[in-house]
Amino acid sequence: MSRRAVPPPNASDPLDGMVARFGDDLTRACGGVPAAPLLLAVSGGPDSMAMLVLALAALPGGIAAATVDHGLRPEAAAEAALVAGWCADHRVPHRVLIPAAPIAGASIQAQARGARYALLAAHAREIGAGCIATAHHADDQAETFLMRAARGSGLAGLAGVRVHTLIEEAAVVRPLLDWRRAELRAIVRRLEVPFVDDPANHDLRHDRTRFRRLLDANEWLDTPNLARSAAALAEVDADVRAAVEWLWEAHAVVEGGTVRLRADGLPRELRRRLARRAIAAVRAAAGIEAPAWSDSANIEPLLDSLAAGRRATQAGVSVSPAMGEWRFRGAPARRSH
Repeated sequence: MSRRAVPPPNASDPLDGMVARFGDDLTRACGGVPAAPLLLAVSGGPDSMAMLVLALAALPGGIAAATVDHGLRPEAAAEAALVAGWCADHRVPHRVLIPAAPIAGASIQAQARGARYALLAAHAREIGAGCIATAHHADDQAETFLMRAARGSGLAGLAGVRVHTLIEEAAVVRPLLDWRRAELRAIVRRLEVPFVDDPANHDLRHDRTRFRRLLDANEWLDTPNLARSAAALAEVDADVRAAVEWLWEAHAVVEGGTVRLRADGLPRELRRRLARRAIAAVRAAAGIEAPAWSDSANIEPLLDSLAAGRRATQAGVSVSPAMGEWRFRGAPARRSH
């Protein structure tokens, strides 16, 4: 497929309006005009290639691109080469990023995501990029919302993909969250920009593919409104996070590997988040690595026990209610017989 150059702005060209729209969305996502260079995560799919085209037109000379080859599919090297070729033709700095160690074992997708953001964050620091932009869009947001609702996720999960977040201590922005998948595909087709379709996007063994089919077959589910609901929940989640931060400063005492927390009278969601933070703090201080722990772990039995005045243990941390406080410390090692 030919590589057509990105046309210059033209008031009569609908693409020019899309470039202006993208520039506005990018500025909002970054909280201001992004400092150059803006690092774009470009996989070679139509969504990220459309983002690359829009960003090049909106920020000429102010972008760089990177493609992560996880080493999980033989086609990935050719896909990265496709992106590299287009970037070379349009004088966009580009780098193919490859994990230092092979990704293997359980939870490969989660491992790949972690490796991807670690590589992107390291490269952003290397080139002095202020932000990393990914091509998540409204359809992705709606799919994520439904997937997590089906799993019984709480507020943080239903908030979906954030427009701005920190990952691996790097600012990550999603300027396309108000854009539809069809809009982005239309841009690359119109400009004859090469792209690849990942076969995994059509594999019904993946939850996301099944929910994508569900949305495609049922327009009444209204993808834009689902995405707006996720965005509204993200705002609420941000407010709750701010409240938790204030409460942690006011109600938590950290002494070495012990945390004392005054949580009486607080709503359950705030107690839930404070308890998770305390568990993470104790584990970090004590170097506890097993059993596994994540911020999305189910701690409802722990909260129920504490509300009833009983001691409980979670993820290697012992929690005791006493004198209006919850006391978190490393659980004693079990004796072997």
